[in-house]
Amino acid sequence: MHVTVPTSAGRVRGQWKRRVAAFMDVSYAAPPFGPRRLRPPEPPQPWTGVRDAFVPGPTAPQPGYLPAMAGLLEEAVAPGEDCLNLNVWTPAPGRTGGRLPVMVWIHGGAFRNGSGSLPSYDGTQLAADGVVCVTLNYRLGAEGFLLLPDGTSNLGLLDQVAALEWVRDNIAEFGGDPENVTVFGQSAGAISITALMTMPQARGLFRRAITQSGAGHHSHPEHIARRVTERLAALAGAEPTRESLAAVPPRRLIAADAALGREIAQEAAAPGQWGESAGGGTTVLPVVDGATLPQRPIDALAGGAGRDIDLLTGTTSDEFRLFLVPLGIGTRITDQVLQGFLAGLGLDPAEARRVYARPEAAPGDLLSAAMSDHAYRIPALRVAEARAAHGAKTFVYEFAWPSPALGGALGACHMAEIGFVFGTLDNPLAGPDAPGELSDHIRAAWTSFARTGRPTGTGIPGGGLPHWPAYAGRRSVMRLDGAGAPLVLEDPAADERRLWHGLR
Repeated sequence: MHVTVPTSAGRVRGQWKRRVAAFMDVSYAAPPFGPRRLRPPEPPQPWTGVRDAFVPGPTAPQPGYLPAMAGLLEEAVAPGEDCLNLNVWTPAPGRTGGRLPVMVWIHGGAFRNGSGSLPSYDGTQLAADGVVCVTLNYRLGAEGFLLLPDGTSNLGLLDQVAALEWVRDNIAEFGGDPENVTVFGQSAGAISITALMTMPQARGLFRRAITQSGAGHHSHPEHIARRVTERLAALAGAEPTRESLAAVPPRRLIAADAALGREIAQEAAAPGQWGESAGGGTTVLPVVDGATLPQRPIDALAGGAGRDIDLLTGTTSDEFRLFLVPLGIGTRITDQVLQGFLAGLGLDPAEARRVYARPEAAPGDLLSAAMSDHAYRIPALRVAEARAAHGAKTFVYEFAWPSPALGGALGACHMAEIGFVFGTLDNPLAGPDAPGELSDHIRAAWTSFARTGRPTGTGIPGGGLPHWPAYAGRRSVMRLDGAGAPLVLEDPAADERRLWHGLR
């Protein structure tokens, strides 16, 4: 059964999937190639008639994940030029008076991989829970985040703004309320959202935000962004200009970006050279260019930016195990290597080892715990604390359910919560025995937050969450682990938090 809805560029035909209508591959901007390559997004070309919106559209060009991640991470398929598209799931298409809350997903992938159409991001269940769910693509890697000599930068973030403008202008036709939009995302998506909270172009486009495993520290100042552009261009055999880079085939730019990542990984001990990309986990990042992104997001939030936006933020318990375990790195960490890493992070190695000590923990386990804090938990808490100073409402969670993948060695790793948010528990990190009740709790909390600004999680079988207080005051954190009822903790892992005081 099909259903047709008008948009600002033309009519689209979706199809019903149980109680939800799905519209796939809806263009929110023109293809960013040819004369538009490495330029800000432009509106899509209008069409006549009705366009079928039955299957996902092209994804942004990207390299794919390392072979060691095969079977753990979902790969985007079918890259193509017409990649600035989005998907909509709604229980009420065409009901312009429905005014359902809208949830817009921004995917992760280290700013080099990912797509809004991955199976784990299927919005059917969230829409069945009473929201309009939107997922989107944006430009990745060099195409999306280089700083060009004329000042062009953050094209991937501007793509996200263009998608949110499309939501503002069109979502009422899908039954959504354009004045009640929540952006939610994970990893690079969460970092993007934190940046959007401080961007002038994004102001007024969303009311609430949910950031999963990503916060406001990861960005490049201009001098490092310029260094990234110059080195990547050299590796691609081009000049660091728009004209020269736009003439390079996408696959060659992707190869150059991968080569740069390997170079950065070899220079992990020199963070001043590559800033927040030291270690090679990322190459490009949002650029603090003074225009599209006026300040480093955490600094802008500390100054009061985004205080009118409600925020739900959090991390998983064992974030970094996703990067250490599959690659076999954890077992190769010796006491000496651990000592060097801890010192390189600015910690006193002896004190850090004492604080992170666990029974039977190997050096690799201690490194994982420290890096999980450094890259994810501490930045999230600093966002919550920065906002508390301005009375901005912020709720914090910890996702602690251990993934069964790789024999349970991953723990509650990076990305382990995504299937629970979408109700897509057949993904590689969850699996058939994942507790459905935990997904019910999380979806209820996320949709309640989108609806009201509070993650109450009521109205689900077996009762809802306990009262979820805001972070400010007692540093309250909701622990979600599936082992029993969700539990509110006050200042959990306080010694570890204090260990990072005063460090960037």
